[in-house]
Amino acid sequence: METFGLHLTIDAQECNKKKLTDTKFIYRLLDRLPSILSMTKMTLPYVVEWKDKFADTPGISGFVMIAESHISIHTFPDQNYAFVDMFSCKNFDVETASEFIMEALGASKAEKNIIVRGKGFHRLYDPRESRTVVNNLRSQ
Repeated sequence: METFGLHLTIDAQECNKKKLTDTKFIYRLLDRLPSILSMTKMTLPYVVEWKDKFADTPGISGFVMIAESHISIHTFPDQNYAFVDMFSCKNFDVETASEFIMEALGASKAEKNIIVRGKGFHRLYDPRESRTVVNNLRSQ
């Protein structure tokens, strides 16, 4: 059966609180991750600090758009917790992605889920060609 791609969710627990509050660190993480996974970054990461009314410490939310879909993160420093989503029409090594996130955030444990998206989706192109498609669009 054809599918669109994988959606990896990581609920990272017992993370390094300092990293969860460091806007520059989260920006660099989102900036590096696409190349580690051989994906095509379409935009620079967008990262903002946000203090929820129930929180004592502001968290960070960040997003980077990739040709293959997106990567996002939301941190909750008071709970030493982060939620990370990686959705891609191109297959990627979920273990490499998970290990990178766990190590980068200093997480000691995590709940990981892999969702196969778009079951029955009929592709009009080969997802391995996404880099070519993006480069062609940029040159127009």
